[in-house]
Amino acid sequence: MPELRVLSALDAARIQWYHFKAIIVAGMGLFTDAYDLFCIAPIMKMISQIYYHKDSIGTAILSTSYAIALLGTALGQLIFGYLGDRVGRRKVYGLCLLIMVFSSFGCGFSVCTTRRSCVMVSLGFFRFVLGLGIGGDYPLSATIMSEFANKRTRGAFIAAVFSMQGLGILMSSAVTMVVCLAFKNAAGEGSSEKTNVAGLETLAPPESDIAWRLILMIGALPAALTFYWRMLMPETARYTALVENNVVQAAKDMQRVMSVSMISQISEDSSSELEQPPASSYKLFSRRFLSLHGRDLFAASANWFLVDVVFYTSNLLLSQIFNLSNKPLNSTNVYDSAFEVSKLAAIVAACSTIPGYWFTVYFIDKIGRVKIQMMGFFLMAVVYLVAGIPYSWYWSKHEKTKKGFMVLYGLIFFFSNFGPNTTTFIIPAELFPARFRSTCHGISGAAGKFGAIVGTVGFLWATKHHEEDGFPDVKRVRIAFLILGGVCIAGMIVTYFFTRETMGRSLEENEDKIGTTSGSSSANELLPRQY
Repeated sequence: MPELRVLSALDAARIQWYHFKAIIVAGMGLFTDAYDLFCIAPIMKMISQIYYHKDSIGTAILSTSYAIALLGTALGQLIFGYLGDRVGRRKVYGLCLLIMVFSSFGCGFSVCTTRRSCVMVSLGFFRFVLGLGIGGDYPLSATIMSEFANKRTRGAFIAAVFSMQGLGILMSSAVTMVVCLAFKNAAGEGSSEKTNVAGLETLAPPESDIAWRLILMIGALPAALTFYWRMLMPETARYTALVENNVVQAAKDMQRVMSVSMISQISEDSSSELEQPPASSYKLFSRRFLSLHGRDLFAASANWFLVDVVFYTSNLLLSQIFNLSNKPLNSTNVYDSAFEVSKLAAIVAACSTIPGYWFTVYFIDKIGRVKIQMMGFFLMAVVYLVAGIPYSWYWSKHEKTKKGFMVLYGLIFFFSNFGPNTTTFIIPAELFPARFRSTCHGISGAAGKFGAIVGTVGFLWATKHHEEDGFPDVKRVRIAFLILGGVCIAGMIVTYFFTRETMGRSLEENEDKIGTTSGSSSANELLPRQY
């Protein structure tokens, strides 16, 4: 591939205000993603008491409510990732944000309030559409940030964008707690009078049917506030220069938003550079593509699948194992149950999740992606085995307050985010050619979301009819921990043998290199690609 000087200028550009602006604008999408995906646990607690007071909410309904947004996210990653390479990152970026905003409001309105089946179908539809927008935001945010950043700090910038997920999780918990407290205080020390919601008698106050809707709609506000600035972002120089073959426009766009050196020379000699034919013209999934990028795509997809099995199952286990309220479930009102789940999520986010993200931001361009990913998988496996092996005879019986176990569990989230949960978002944005970058990131992310569906739905059905006082059976929790430990070991193996290091190289250098394995060496050695 001929080296375009506009891209070399971007790789050598100093850190400047526009980089931080791009982090905030792109990160707000992931902030909204996390808010919407992770607020569903307390929302389902509320819905179960409002609409299913006498009946169990049912494993089928519960698993569908978790899976529907994840399925939409997987499809959104595939569809909008592909469109990002076909029509441009910027055009599709705004569309994804609009989908998130309007579907978040749609979730809150959930058009029918007279029958619970109608409410759930309506909520499920809008959650699916919301997932489409969330899914599109993943590959586009990562690709845009990787193409704007310089090669020295690219990993830190992409990790900083992804770290906004931690703030989104924390905000969803905080909003839920505030809304629940406000509605509870407004209602006073509620009576035990029965009310009618969706044609069913329930002890939940009628205002609670507004509370959960309000929580969902508030999630649209951060995305709506950043839409204007997202639309002001120019197309990335790499897409304009390498896909649209317009180096002059790429230089002008960068000059408009960044102080990039050599702009005048780039504009003068860009026409001669464009006369050179592209170094490669193979298509997506062609034999040539698979020979050059097949292993990279497999590694990115497999690692993302494995880490999301672990990450989303761990989040579900979190609310199932711990009980921070001393009240029995049948005496807890609709607001208290959601408040307790949110409080636990907020503690974990503040103490484990967010620090893990920012450890990655600091170390990603010093240690490297592969080492952090392997370390994260390994230490998560250790924690799962330490938690799982003695769970039935120690943790579940001798840790009455569960404080020690909670510290151990917090380490899982710390090393997930200072590890594979963040690096699997970064690596696909750095490995593939510009014309396939968004598509391949979307494919990798979609594999991850299918892993999330396998983990959450599989856990819910595995513990069906095997709960004691609202908690899963001890033996099954132990087995779940051991399985998750094995998944982490599998992720470590895939990373070692198949994942290439991308630190310190430009995106074009990563494209022009290929990993090889010989003997017991890992896939991290890079040799020039032969075209």
